[in-house]
Amino acid sequence: MDKLIVIDGNNIIYRAFFAMPPLTNASGQQTNAVYGFTTMLLRLIEDYKPSHMMVAFDAGKETFRHADYQEYKGKREKTPPELSGQFPLLKELLQGLGVPQFEIAGYEADDIIGTLTRMADEEKRNVIVVSGDKDMLQLASDNVTIAMVRKGVTDIESYGPSEIQDKYGLTPQQIIDLKGLMGDASDNIPGIPGVGEKTALKLLHEYGSVEQVLERSDELKGKMKEKVQTHADSAVLSKKLATIHREVPLEQVWDDMKFDGLHPDTAGPALAKLEFKSLLERLNLSGQDAGTAADPARPEAEVQVRTVTMDDMHELSAVLSDVKVLHVETHGDNPHHAELVGLSLATGDTQYYISPAVLQSEGAEPVREWLADSSIPKNGYDLHRVDLALHAHGILFAGAAFDVHLAAYLLDPTEGNQTLSGLAAKYGMSHLVSDDDVFGKGAKWKLPDEEKLSGHLARKCAAVAQIVPMQEKELNDNGMLPLFHDLEMPLSRILADMEKQGIAVNREELKSLGQEFQQQIEKLAAEIYRIAGEEFNLNSPKQLGEILFVKLELPVIKKTKTGYSTDAEVLEKLAPYHDIVQLILQYRTIAKLQSTYVEGLLKEVSDESGKVHTYYRQTIAATGRLSSQFPNLQNIPIRLEEGRKLRKVFVPSEPGWSILAADYSQIELRVLAHISDDERLKEAFVQDLDIHTKTAMDVFRVSQDEVDGNMRRSAKAVNFGIVYGISDYGLSQNLNITRKEAASFIDQYFEVFQGVRRYMDEIVQQARKDGYVKTLLERRRYLPEINARNFNLRSFAERTAMNTPIQGTAADIIKLAMVHMDAALAERKLKSRMLLQVHDELVFEVPQEELETMKTLVPEVMSRALELSVPLKAEVSFGDNWYEAK
Repeated sequence: MDKLIVIDGNNIIYRAFFAMPPLTNASGQQTNAVYGFTTMLLRLIEDYKPSHMMVAFDAGKETFRHADYQEYKGKREKTPPELSGQFPLLKELLQGLGVPQFEIAGYEADDIIGTLTRMADEEKRNVIVVSGDKDMLQLASDNVTIAMVRKGVTDIESYGPSEIQDKYGLTPQQIIDLKGLMGDASDNIPGIPGVGEKTALKLLHEYGSVEQVLERSDELKGKMKEKVQTHADSAVLSKKLATIHREVPLEQVWDDMKFDGLHPDTAGPALAKLEFKSLLERLNLSGQDAGTAADPARPEAEVQVRTVTMDDMHELSAVLSDVKVLHVETHGDNPHHAELVGLSLATGDTQYYISPAVLQSEGAEPVREWLADSSIPKNGYDLHRVDLALHAHGILFAGAAFDVHLAAYLLDPTEGNQTLSGLAAKYGMSHLVSDDDVFGKGAKWKLPDEEKLSGHLARKCAAVAQIVPMQEKELNDNGMLPLFHDLEMPLSRILADMEKQGIAVNREELKSLGQEFQQQIEKLAAEIYRIAGEEFNLNSPKQLGEILFVKLELPVIKKTKTGYSTDAEVLEKLAPYHDIVQLILQYRTIAKLQSTYVEGLLKEVSDESGKVHTYYRQTIAATGRLSSQFPNLQNIPIRLEEGRKLRKVFVPSEPGWSILAADYSQIELRVLAHISDDERLKEAFVQDLDIHTKTAMDVFRVSQDEVDGNMRRSAKAVNFGIVYGISDYGLSQNLNITRKEAASFIDQYFEVFQGVRRYMDEIVQQARKDGYVKTLLERRRYLPEINARNFNLRSFAERTAMNTPIQGTAADIIKLAMVHMDAALAERKLKSRMLLQVHDELVFEVPQEELETMKTLVPEVMSRALELSVPLKAEVSFGDNWYEAK
């Protein structure tokens, strides 16, 4: 079906001029109005896909209306020369874009549009009229929709007869009566002095038209009666002036308005001539023919920076819906406590800089609403950190669409935490200097002056805008767009929500545990001093070395440049030689629990929330695993009972709630079974057998009843060792057996699980050929050393090739589970909250009435995260704290 878009050219270019900040081309010609008009035009084409299109312009100053009322539009200010000079530019550009334009002497654009809409009504054609002039509402009909432009040229509100009735209680025809009564100052239509919109609507709701108001004016009272009767002629004239003329002589008009899309051969050069580089990139057009397209590596001086003050916030508000890129600069390692340095927004070639003070001012509410609007997609750098930092300052953030930091990590996970200036250089943008050059490094960090700061943030914003399409292409070429858009980007928001929520800590329980640890430390120290025969500094490697290797004459395992080594590996080997060594190991374990976890956690508990708010890093681990900071809640030691006790301090934040934990069962081995397609491994999981017992049975060729503790322990060590690419040396250390025995055991394993051996061989060969390996979800890890001559480098790369698809897929699976779990909670409108991810475990806080639901829902969602040839299994437990939930 035909669809015609008609644009009120004079109205829209006028609005664009005052909405857009100053923008000039290299010759100094102002182009802001043309730019604003064009961005709106392109948006209309994208949104509506019209079959016909036309831009109507006024022709000259005099129209037939001046014959009736010489003062028509008489008080309108003269068009600024900066705007009038842009009309020819716009008309030339429209010609290049292939968009028809009309102007007819003696008539206004309104009259051309009115005539076209009358013809459309007669021929039952669909028309969308785009204007900011309320007069146009009189043209609305079943076939004609009025797209009223608000807030500059970005916000469009559609009106048909029903919408006009809902808003004004009038028919489209009565809009003319409304203008007749209240007038229109912009067109110098007088109306009835003292009658505003509210009064005019009241009169029309009662009497229906200007004529009826005048005819029944005797029914009015007081001053209103006097006003109406005194200015009756003015009301009649005003209604006539406000009536759009719908009989302009137009011939063969429909064929002239056909629009078959932008003409690339002429559109590119036309846009390039005006130096609208961002629009050329957006449309993927070449402006080469015009010879004026900007260099992709735009120099610093060419970035248009507009510092937004509280007084001109309305100008930014007018273009906010066109903003797709932002950069939020923060200072401080922990985003929960980071200082806001500044905000930069990009629309087209213009960058807006907003200081923290302005951003948090009352007048910046439109910007804060824009930041919080999840329906508006936003591109930027490290948007996860942005979310947390803004939240710390009471500002909501939503709508993260493309994070170049996260994309860079997926494209090369071995680099990790890539800076924006580094990314800019990688993509050929030499104009972006490093943060260290602008702010200084470390303790020398300081804010530069506003001009330097705003320029730097603007260039960062511009770099993001240029990087996004290049990264999107790379991700697409590598088959990673689903991984990015469907997993990592949603997960970024979910993590931020978890981090802002935090997990409650029972401080009294933590202090009590600290006292218990301190007593153990003192008791262990006293016993160590008794055995040593003297007191010394237990935390001094030098003094400890003197006691162990000189006084007690224990064998020297390893030396360093400063003396004897007393690291954990050395102490483990010395343990059989003397009782003091095991006590020292215990002392170190408890001392670390006390200093790192008890004292460390107490410092991290928020005074406001009573919780710890960790920070999950998505771009650190090359395997795809998350990393936790401030505090690190993933490294709480749980092998020892003392370490497990630390989980007692993590409690629900609501009375009567429970902590629920769900842990994947042997997820990496299940992934190995699927990837290797090994029948024996798959059989064990399909039949829900104990995998380590089954492995021991197969390797040692014994029945289940004959598997003893040592056999199962050996099988477990090799099972998990295979996942991590263990060598015979590593297995010998784990099992305290000879290297020869370990090698023999690994050979036996591969003889039984031949599918695993085949997988290991094939994945290494594939890595040598491709230079990378990938997970089931296409996450890549590059291995530049896979063909190295150096044996150690090559061996490490080979082990990495073997274990990355397994570990990486396991990491992807729990991330998928988090995304699906977040959706399940929202869909069911549950109050339960996801608080933590620790390795293969998810931790929730759950109200009593949802406990039974969550005990079923969580393992169900986790087990369906990714379909494998073996079942995924998650085990659930719950209690009054995290310790009881394990």
